[in-house]
Amino acid sequence: MSEQPRAVQYRTTDVVDFVIVGSGAAGGVLAKELSTRGHSVVVLEQGPRLGEKEFGHGEIKYWVNGELQNKSPYTWRQKPTEEAKEGQGFLLYATLVGGSSVHMTANFWRFRPVDFKERSLLGAISGTGFADWPITYDELEPYYTKVDWEVGVSGVPEPGSPRRSRPYPMPPVPVKSAGILLERAAKKLGYKPFPAPMAILSREHNGRLPCQHCGFCMGHGCEYGAKSSSLASMIPVAERTGRCEIRPNCAVRDVELDAKGRATGVVYFDKDKKEQRQRAKAVILACNGAETPRLLLSSTSKLFPNGLANSSGLVGKYLMFNGGATLRGEYEYPLNEYKSVEVTRLLLDWYDSDPKRGFYGGGGIDSRFDAALPVQFALNNPQGMRGWGADYKKWLAHAFTRNMELFSHTTSLPVETNSITLDPKLKDAFGRPAIRVTYADHADDIKIMRYLWDRSKELHDAAGAKRTWGRPPGVQSGTAHLLGTARMGNDPKSSVVDKFHRTHDVKNLFICDGSSLVTSGRGQPTMTIMALAFRAGEKISEFAKRGEV
Repeated sequence: MSEQPRAVQYRTTDVVDFVIVGSGAAGGVLAKELSTRGHSVVVLEQGPRLGEKEFGHGEIKYWVNGELQNKSPYTWRQKPTEEAKEGQGFLLYATLVGGSSVHMTANFWRFRPVDFKERSLLGAISGTGFADWPITYDELEPYYTKVDWEVGVSGVPEPGSPRRSRPYPMPPVPVKSAGILLERAAKKLGYKPFPAPMAILSREHNGRLPCQHCGFCMGHGCEYGAKSSSLASMIPVAERTGRCEIRPNCAVRDVELDAKGRATGVVYFDKDKKEQRQRAKAVILACNGAETPRLLLSSTSKLFPNGLANSSGLVGKYLMFNGGATLRGEYEYPLNEYKSVEVTRLLLDWYDSDPKRGFYGGGGIDSRFDAALPVQFALNNPQGMRGWGADYKKWLAHAFTRNMELFSHTTSLPVETNSITLDPKLKDAFGRPAIRVTYADHADDIKIMRYLWDRSKELHDAAGAKRTWGRPPGVQSGTAHLLGTARMGNDPKSSVVDKFHRTHDVKNLFICDGSSLVTSGRGQPTMTIMALAFRAGEKISEFAKRGEV
């Protein structure tokens, strides 16, 4: 058994070393890195704190009704010229201690070297802000390895894997029926399948239990602690230092500055909706790619009338989603995909962008059963099939155990008009301006989604599917990945933070979450977000100890 956390509670009048806004993939890692390096830390999370015993298997509660998901209102539109409306589109992120790492599927891919320098390799792409990162894969590799070992990732290096300084700490999770079917079909077609890297423990690791194969991963919290959320892996380590306080149910309103333009702390609403201030020597925003720009844009002052750290005018811009496309297949024999982890096999044969295709983009395909629970499955009937009546119920009883889907994960180009802004009318329960999403995929994004969707049809056919169904990909109306809205770069005119996540405009304000990403990768950004957070925590601590914060 691991040592119990040492409780610490700071006063709001205390000037702590760091206040971190957000406790998810990045915030949890930053809390652990800074507290274990001797700094006092307060983490503010707008959602509740739940323990493993409080997570359950309620499909309606957790997936259909989104018990763990964001409940704040937001509006949506495809173009800046349109009126944004509620009830259009969806933002799938969690608001609780641990953030979206609690309800994630747990795919954990590393970015490859090409992701960091693709602009130099391919040149400009019309209508985009396509750019290179100010760091390389080799610079980030040691921190990917820290994610593997400290957070906990199971897997084996894939074909063509970039340089690794250390192997995975655990073998892959056991293969499922869908993984075997994908592997056989892929080899028949000349592709290179491999075990999917998952942030789920295949055996005991760092004092945590391995996966019990209950089948309730995506959309649910793990009651065994086997899913490597920041709640399970990082926050307990931070709390055991006696220097980190996790403060749930705290909705931050804005970041406060002094007359010299230095951050002095944050203003937030506590669980009783009472306004509070937490003072700090430095502020770190790790809220995600939608909540971080909202907070920056609402933190206006005489020094920053257009939003905090927004001298570039790019806060909230270049929003990227990652592309996604689904094709379902029905098979002759039971696959029983509702059991165990979501994904066990993966193909990345199309990772690189190929100019011969005539468009930008790359990605991969995995096999899974996203609608792995009965109600979800019943709401996803094939086109042309009546979704009610005796015949439909008979089909559901037969098909539920015989289905899998092939899911395509793809790139997303940074388009300036794709953005997070403040809605001019709608407010949330605390009186804060609601998030307004403007998003339409670049034409190349849709082309690469359709390209892999076609490959999915070929794979299903090769695997022996009796029926396939799904809608051809088009402009996306929702996402669980919110990237690029406070991008990293060397030039203050074309980026919001530098390569160490310090904002160009405010010396003691840092941003580290999905908003920092310059490119989207090929579909799974969470491992990269955590690796960036490990690196940022190390560097920010060094700055603080040298008196540079």
